[in-house]
Amino acid sequence: MSNGINSINEEVARVSTFIHPLFSEMEKVIVGQRYLLERLVIGLLANGHVLLEGVPGLAKTLSIRTMAQAMSVNFSRIQFTPDMLPADVIGTQIYNPQSGNFTTRKGPVFSNLLLADEINRAPAKVQSALLEAMQERQVTIGDTTYSLEQPFLVLATQNPVDQEGTYPLPEAQVDRFMLKLKIDYPSRSEERRILDLMGTIRELPSTQPVIDGRTIIEARRTVNSIYMDDKVKDYIVDIVCSTRHPNQYNIQGIEDMIQMGASPRATIALTLASKALAFINGRGYVTPQDVKSIGMDVLRHRVMITYEAEAEEKTTEDVIRSIFDQLPVP
Repeated sequence: MSNGINSINEEVARVSTFIHPLFSEMEKVIVGQRYLLERLVIGLLANGHVLLEGVPGLAKTLSIRTMAQAMSVNFSRIQFTPDMLPADVIGTQIYNPQSGNFTTRKGPVFSNLLLADEINRAPAKVQSALLEAMQERQVTIGDTTYSLEQPFLVLATQNPVDQEGTYPLPEAQVDRFMLKLKIDYPSRSEERRILDLMGTIRELPSTQPVIDGRTIIEARRTVNSIYMDDKVKDYIVDIVCSTRHPNQYNIQGIEDMIQMGASPRATIALTLASKALAFINGRGYVTPQDVKSIGMDVLRHRVMITYEAEAEEKTTEDVIRSIFDQLPVP
């Protein structure tokens, strides 16, 4: 087995040479926010959509746009507003009275990277227009189904749901995001660096493409081959199952707080994201620490807590943290 892991390590070292240049290009524009940039790349490598939540002004949109500029892929941006229609996202059929035929006009979803900016400012019918694209990587317009070009990734931003003019995302759509990131304010030292970089009226530093779509697809194949021990697999399954039946795993103090646990999609997402994190760190195998590091981002939007827990000012993060603290680590 050690020979197999050594060969995977060598493959990871060969394929992951773009990781450092990619981060270097993004960090020309983005100060700090290493957590955010790392999670965006994990979503890219694990073929999983990413949802970013935070108050305005924390560089959510800028980070996604900067990553797109560091890649030679097609990039589209949709600014979600309350008056949008589903056709504004996926496209529509246009009738030509001269020929008597319909022609298809494809929407911005036909791209490799799709930035869905302030996605929760549009009503549910517009948000749901992305469901088929996010899950099946295809779009149906009229009677015709179109496959989306690979790689395809939705990177969405949203304002906190208690802000004015926001609509909660449908649960079915939230579950299709592999990761949900909560973006916080920068530290004081990072804020000072932001002032030095952005405190004058000038153009942002230019970002050069360092990878293309073929490189991403090759990296994804390598991520698939990363070794995961059976004990780590069991650990992932135990984590997800304990969000549904915590007492069966001797997790104390949270059973009455959970209204709905994580779905099997969480098990798949946690597995792939852990492999992608190992890839970024240059390893051909997954450790339990990889699982714990990425677990909160995979689970925070998939576990629903009860009203009683909210009344006690408990959060989903508190519940997930209790699971990680009490569940035995292999």
